[in-house]
Amino acid sequence: MNLDEVREVIDTAEVLVIRFAILEKRLLLDARHSDEEAPILQLVPKASSVEERFRSLKQLRPHFVLPDKIMSFTWPRHVETFRSAGLWQRIIERLAASGHPGLEEQAEVVFGELVQEEKTEVITAIRGGDNYQSLWERKED
Repeated sequence: MNLDEVREVIDTAEVLVIRFAILEKRLLLDARHSDEEAPILQLVPKASSVEERFRSLKQLRPHFVLPDKIMSFTWPRHVETFRSAGLWQRIIERLAASGHPGLEEQAEVVFGELVQEEKTEVITAIRGGDNYQSLWERKED
């Protein structure tokens, strides 16, 4: 993964969807803003198609015209490595550049949600929950 390219996308995309390797939910950053509306950063459900993503964005942000494109990339590692690579800070700085107050605190809440989603998914995988298959099973005596 080219971190310079990822930084560039974070710094410039109007709308960005980040897929984390094992999570169903996606991180949506819509950096568009006006005097009345701040940029948004939130977890959203996985879309079944590009068209569905555009429809959901229009519902979420009805006062904005649809963007020409929605940028996206997959982060193949753990959520915490996204922060340690400095990418989370890039997102916070992008939000702060809008001049709207309280976005850093809001971003930290979203990061906490990401960490919790990942933890829940790892536990589900360990326990062999839905969408996972155990490699070994204990023999019953």
